[in-house]
Amino acid sequence: MDPKEAAARSAVAAVESGMVLGLGTGSTAMKMLAALADRVHQEGLRIVGVPTSLATEREAMRLEIPITTLAAHPELDLALDGADQVDAHLDCIKGYGGALLREKIVARCARRFVLMVDATKLSLRLDKPVPVEVLPFGAGAARAGLEAMGGRPTLRKSGKEVFVTDNGNHVYDVAFGDMPDPGAVARRIAGIPGVVDHGLFVGLASEAHVADANGVRILHRA
Repeated sequence: MDPKEAAARSAVAAVESGMVLGLGTGSTAMKMLAALADRVHQEGLRIVGVPTSLATEREAMRLEIPITTLAAHPELDLALDGADQVDAHLDCIKGYGGALLREKIVARCARRFVLMVDATKLSLRLDKPVPVEVLPFGAGAARAGLEAMGGRPTLRKSGKEVFVTDNGNHVYDVAFGDMPDPGAVARRIAGIPGVVDHGLFVGLASEAHVADANGVRILHRA
Protein backbone atom coordinates (compact mmCIF):
# COMPACT_ATOMS: atom_id res chain seq x y z
CA MET A 1 0.00 0.00 0.00
CA ASP A 2 1.42 3.39 -0.91
CA PRO A 3 1.93 5.91 1.93
CA LYS A 4 -0.86 8.25 0.83
CA GLU A 5 -3.38 5.42 0.85
CA ALA A 6 -2.09 4.15 4.19
CA ALA A 7 -2.43 7.58 5.80
CA ALA A 8 -5.90 8.02 4.32
CA ARG A 9 -7.16 4.64 5.51
CA SER A 10 -5.76 5.29 8.99
CA ALA A 11 -7.66 8.57 9.23
CA VAL A 12 -10.87 7.11 7.80
CA ALA A 13 -10.77 4.41 10.50
CA ALA A 14 -11.62 7.15 13.01
CA VAL A 15 -14.90 8.00 11.25
CA GLU A 16 -18.04 6.92 13.11
CA SER A 17 -21.62 6.52 11.95
CA GLY A 18 -23.67 9.68 12.27
CA MET A 19 -20.76 12.02 11.58
CA VAL A 20 -20.82 15.04 9.31
CA LEU A 21 -17.45 15.21 7.57
CA GLY A 22 -15.37 17.76 5.74
CA LEU A 23 -13.97 16.14 2.60
CA GLY A 24 -10.61 17.55 1.50
CA THR A 25 -9.10 18.06 -1.94
CA GLY A 26 -6.01 16.62 -3.61
CA SER A 27 -4.37 13.28 -4.31
CA THR A 28 -4.43 12.04 -0.71
CA ALA A 29 -8.02 13.21 -0.31
CA MET A 30 -8.95 11.09 -3.32
CA LYS A 31 -7.49 8.07 -1.49
CA MET A 32 -9.54 9.09 1.54
CA LEU A 33 -12.74 9.16 -0.52
CA ALA A 34 -12.05 5.65 -1.83
CA ALA A 35 -11.48 4.36 1.71
CA LEU A 36 -14.59 6.14 2.96
CA ALA A 37 -16.69 4.69 0.13
CA ASP A 38 -15.49 1.20 1.07
CA ARG A 39 -16.77 1.68 4.61
CA VAL A 40 -20.04 3.22 3.45
CA HIS A 41 -20.81 0.33 1.10
CA GLN A 42 -19.31 -2.57 3.03
CA GLU A 43 -20.14 -1.60 6.62
CA GLY A 44 -23.24 0.52 6.11
CA LEU A 45 -21.43 3.52 7.61
CA ARG A 46 -23.88 6.42 7.83
CA ILE A 47 -22.18 9.75 7.14
CA VAL A 48 -22.61 12.87 5.03
CA GLY A 49 -19.75 14.97 3.71
CA VAL A 50 -19.11 18.58 2.74
CA PRO A 51 -16.76 18.66 -0.29
CA THR A 52 -14.07 21.36 -0.40
CA SER A 53 -13.93 21.53 -4.20
CA LEU A 54 -15.91 20.70 -7.31
CA ALA A 55 -13.43 17.89 -8.04
CA THR A 56 -14.06 16.34 -4.61
CA GLU A 57 -17.81 16.74 -5.06
CA ARG A 58 -17.71 14.94 -8.41
CA GLU A 59 -15.63 12.08 -7.02
CA ALA A 60 -17.81 11.71 -3.92
CA MET A 61 -20.90 11.54 -6.11
CA ARG A 62 -19.24 8.97 -8.38
CA LEU A 63 -18.43 6.83 -5.33
CA GLU A 64 -21.97 7.29 -3.98
CA ILE A 65 -20.81 9.03 -0.81
CA PRO A 66 -23.69 11.15 0.54
CA ILE A 67 -22.86 14.86 0.32
CA THR A 68 -24.31 17.95 1.93
CA THR A 69 -23.51 21.65 2.32
CA LEU A 70 -22.30 24.00 5.04
CA ALA A 71 -25.65 25.77 4.79
CA ALA A 72 -27.32 22.56 5.97
CA HIS A 73 -24.53 21.59 8.41
CA PRO A 74 -22.50 24.62 9.56
CA GLU A 75 -20.79 22.54 12.27
CA LEU A 76 -18.79 19.47 11.24
CA ASP A 77 -17.64 16.60 13.42
CA LEU A 78 -14.43 15.90 11.53
CA ALA A 79 -12.57 17.26 8.50
CA LEU A 80 -10.05 15.07 6.66
CA ASP A 81 -7.50 16.59 4.29
CA GLY A 82 -3.97 16.31 2.98
CA ALA A 83 -1.26 18.96 3.23
CA ASP A 84 1.69 20.14 1.19
CA GLN A 85 4.00 20.68 4.18
CA VAL A 86 3.53 20.11 7.92
CA ASP A 87 5.77 21.46 10.67
CA ALA A 88 6.55 20.18 14.16
CA HIS A 89 3.48 21.98 15.61
CA LEU A 90 1.12 20.56 12.95
CA ASP A 91 0.82 23.96 11.32
CA CYS A 92 0.78 23.41 7.59
CA ILE A 93 0.81 24.80 4.08
CA LYS A 94 -2.12 23.80 1.88
CA GLY A 95 -3.58 24.89 -1.43
CA TYR A 96 -1.34 23.44 -4.13
CA GLY A 97 -4.52 21.88 -5.51
CA GLY A 98 -6.16 25.31 -5.60
CA ALA A 99 -8.91 24.69 -3.03
CA LEU A 100 -7.36 26.54 -0.08
CA LEU A 101 -10.26 28.91 0.59
CA ARG A 102 -12.93 26.22 0.86
CA GLU A 103 -10.50 23.93 2.71
CA LYS A 104 -9.84 26.68 5.26
CA ILE A 105 -13.55 27.33 5.78
CA VAL A 106 -14.30 23.63 6.27
CA ALA A 107 -11.33 23.15 8.63
CA ARG A 108 -12.50 26.04 10.80
CA CYS A 109 -16.06 24.66 10.91
CA ALA A 110 -14.87 21.23 12.13
CA ARG A 111 -14.52 20.13 15.73
CA ARG A 112 -11.49 18.09 14.63
CA PHE A 113 -9.27 18.80 11.64
CA VAL A 114 -7.13 15.77 10.75
CA LEU A 115 -4.25 15.75 8.28
CA MET A 116 -3.25 12.76 6.14
CA VAL A 117 0.29 12.90 4.72
CA ASP A 118 3.25 10.80 3.73
CA ALA A 119 6.38 11.37 5.78
CA THR A 120 8.10 13.41 3.06
CA LYS A 121 5.69 16.27 3.85
CA LEU A 122 7.07 16.71 7.37
CA SER A 123 9.48 19.56 8.12
CA LEU A 124 10.79 21.15 11.29
CA ARG A 125 9.65 24.53 9.95
CA LEU A 126 7.55 25.68 7.04
CA ASP A 127 9.54 26.97 4.07
CA LYS A 128 7.61 26.09 0.91
CA PRO A 129 5.78 28.72 -1.19
CA VAL A 130 2.43 29.78 0.28
CA PRO A 131 -0.62 29.83 -2.02
CA VAL A 132 -2.52 33.10 -1.68
CA GLU A 133 -5.98 33.43 -3.25
CA VAL A 134 -6.72 36.93 -4.55
CA LEU A 135 -9.63 38.69 -6.19
CA PRO A 136 -8.81 39.40 -9.84
CA PHE A 137 -9.91 43.03 -9.26
CA GLY A 138 -7.37 43.41 -6.45
CA ALA A 139 -4.59 41.20 -7.84
CA GLY A 140 -2.22 44.09 -8.49
CA ALA A 141 -2.64 45.52 -5.01
CA ALA A 142 -2.25 42.06 -3.51
CA ARG A 143 0.98 41.44 -5.42
CA ALA A 144 2.41 44.77 -4.29
CA GLY A 145 1.51 44.02 -0.67
CA LEU A 146 3.06 40.56 -0.80
CA GLU A 147 6.27 41.96 -2.28
CA ALA A 148 6.35 44.73 0.35
CA MET A 149 6.42 42.11 3.12
CA GLY A 150 9.34 40.32 1.47
CA GLY A 151 7.47 37.67 -0.50
CA ARG A 152 8.23 36.63 -4.06
CA PRO A 153 4.82 36.00 -5.70
CA THR A 154 4.34 33.97 -8.86
CA LEU A 155 0.95 34.01 -10.55
CA ARG A 156 -0.26 30.42 -10.93
CA LYS A 157 -0.96 29.25 -14.46
CA SER A 158 -2.88 26.30 -15.87
CA GLY A 159 -1.06 25.68 -19.12
CA LYS A 160 -0.83 29.08 -20.79
CA GLU A 161 -3.87 30.46 -19.01
CA VAL A 162 -4.15 32.01 -15.56
CA PHE A 163 -5.34 29.42 -13.03
CA VAL A 164 -8.87 30.14 -11.75
CA THR A 165 -10.16 28.67 -8.49
CA ASP A 166 -13.64 27.22 -8.00
CA ASN A 167 -14.49 30.64 -6.54
CA GLY A 168 -13.44 32.53 -9.68
CA ASN A 169 -10.25 33.90 -8.12
CA HIS A 170 -6.53 33.81 -8.95
CA VAL A 171 -3.67 32.37 -6.91
CA TYR A 172 -0.19 33.68 -6.21
CA ASP A 173 2.35 31.14 -4.97
CA VAL A 174 4.52 33.23 -2.68
CA ALA A 175 8.03 32.27 -1.56
CA PHE A 176 8.89 33.61 1.89
CA GLY A 177 11.74 31.25 2.69
CA ASP A 178 12.02 29.80 6.18
CA MET A 179 9.09 30.85 8.40
CA PRO A 180 9.95 30.48 12.10
CA ASP A 181 6.63 32.19 12.98
CA PRO A 182 4.01 31.17 10.37
CA GLY A 183 1.26 32.76 12.46
CA ALA A 184 2.84 36.19 12.08
CA VAL A 185 3.21 35.67 8.32
CA ALA A 186 -0.42 34.55 8.11
CA ARG A 187 -1.67 37.67 9.88
CA ARG A 188 0.30 39.98 7.61
CA ILE A 189 -0.93 38.25 4.44
CA ALA A 190 -4.54 38.41 5.64
CA GLY A 191 -4.29 42.20 6.04
CA ILE A 192 -3.27 42.87 2.43
CA PRO A 193 -5.96 44.44 0.19
CA GLY A 194 -7.15 42.05 -2.49
CA VAL A 195 -6.26 38.89 -0.55
CA VAL A 196 -9.18 36.52 -0.03
CA ASP A 197 -7.29 33.89 2.01
CA HIS A 198 -4.00 32.02 2.15
CA GLY A 199 -2.66 28.50 2.51
CA LEU A 200 -1.12 28.85 5.96
CA PHE A 201 -3.24 26.71 8.30
CA VAL A 202 -2.04 27.73 11.74
CA GLY A 203 -3.47 26.24 14.93
CA LEU A 204 -6.16 24.27 13.09
CA ALA A 205 -5.01 20.64 12.87
CA SER A 206 -5.52 18.49 15.95
CA GLU A 207 -3.69 15.44 14.62
CA ALA A 208 -1.82 14.10 11.60
CA HIS A 209 -1.72 10.56 10.24
CA VAL A 210 1.78 10.20 8.81
CA ALA A 211 2.71 7.19 6.67
CA ASP A 212 6.04 5.81 5.49
CA ALA A 213 7.43 2.40 4.56
CA ASN A 214 7.21 1.32 8.22
CA GLY A 215 3.53 2.08 8.64
CA VAL A 216 1.42 4.93 10.02
CA ARG A 217 2.04 7.01 13.11
CA ILE A 218 -0.41 9.52 14.55
CA LEU A 219 0.96 12.88 15.70
CA HIS A 220 -1.07 15.07 18.05
CA ARG A 221 -0.84 18.79 18.57
CA ALA A 222 1.04 19.50 21.78
